[in-house]
Amino acid sequence: MDPLLATANAAADNPPTSITPPTSSPPPSSAPRSSGRLWAIGDIHLSFKANREALEKLLPHPDDDLILCGDVGETAEHCHIAFAKAKECFRRVWWVPGNHELYTLPSQKETGARGEAKYMECVDIARGYGILTPEDEYVLWEGAGGPVLVAPIFTLYDYSFRPDDVKLDDALSWALEKDIEATDEHLLHPDPYSSRIAWCHALVASTSAKLSAAVAAHPTIPLVIVNHWPLRQDLVQLFRVPRFSLWCGTTLTEDWHTRFNARVVVSGHLHVRRTDWVGGTRFEEVSLGYPRQWQECVERGLDINDLLREIMPGPEGPVGERRETVWRRFG
Repeated sequence: MDPLLATANAAADNPPTSITPPTSSPPPSSAPRSSGRLWAIGDIHLSFKANREALEKLLPHPDDDLILCGDVGETAEHCHIAFAKAKECFRRVWWVPGNHELYTLPSQKETGARGEAKYMECVDIARGYGILTPEDEYVLWEGAGGPVLVAPIFTLYDYSFRPDDVKLDDALSWALEKDIEATDEHLLHPDPYSSRIAWCHALVASTSAKLSAAVAAHPTIPLVIVNHWPLRQDLVQLFRVPRFSLWCGTTLTEDWHTRFNARVVVSGHLHVRRTDWVGGTRFEEVSLGYPRQWQECVERGLDINDLLREIMPGPEGPVGERRETVWRRFG
């Protein structure tokens, strides 16, 4: 079983309200600003009715910008709902895909897009709302604490987040020993690549080249790198289901925070909210998660607005050293 699974068919009993996409959108502005903040949230999983209701409570931030850090849902309809609400509340929005956006559901087995084509369907929907994606040029952000270059990326995973004594060929069996198997193995197809590993490695190569070009063009401007999957294996700490790490990233990105001059790295996927500092870079895990995973927040009177993470300017941190994790259980 997938311990982080949002049941792909959970929306069947509570279908979301239909939303008509805009007929046109102006290109996103990159006008400089001396104020305004950059926020992030990921894993809002709109297949759950409670999460759709939570999203409706999102308050307007007309001078601020938002990062949607993947896993808004499994369907085009989920993307429309998330993107429409985000643009209603924020001036500018970035989105990166998570594994759930890439799913081809059983009901779409014969006619639904698969793999890269499913990803590009989501990109097209995002662009319809004027939302920036990994397929767009990186934008200079000049709000509070800036300037920074916001770099949304897409890397997938290659099963390399595993113990040294577990061979790649044995990795899936190793996870299954503890009844762990990601739903990706059945619903996330790599087409046109031969495997998810091959797709991941192609994405890493193209993304690395794009980041290198960005750093060369803006050598004095730090980056905010945004990826659904964590860039570093040591930040994947799933105490109850450690073998789920297989589906959580690739060791090929371990040094990207220093190699590409990142001030902040934003990720989701783990459903474990936290802040870390490594080598002077701040790492933010910004998941909302499934309703049961943030029920304690609701019981404390918190809502989705309290669980938005401030990326810029964000908290102060040490330079050149590692700091103890700040666990963000209640935001």
